[in-house]
Amino acid sequence: MTSADSVDPQNEDKARPEPRAARQLESQELLRGEREVLILHSGEVYRLRLTRNGKLILQK
Repeated sequence: MTSADSVDPQNEDKARPEPRAARQLESQELLRGEREVLILHSGEVYRLRLTRNGKLILQK
């Protein structure tokens, strides 16, 4: 191990950026009063559906 390979434990946290918290959305922001919404991801269409029981289902 060379000195370039060693990491100073005091500076180890400074070298790594803080992880960002995942963005949080209310389901109603996505659904906007509808029971389902289509989501396009990498050329594929996914369906996010709100069930009668208030559960969310994501289908390809």
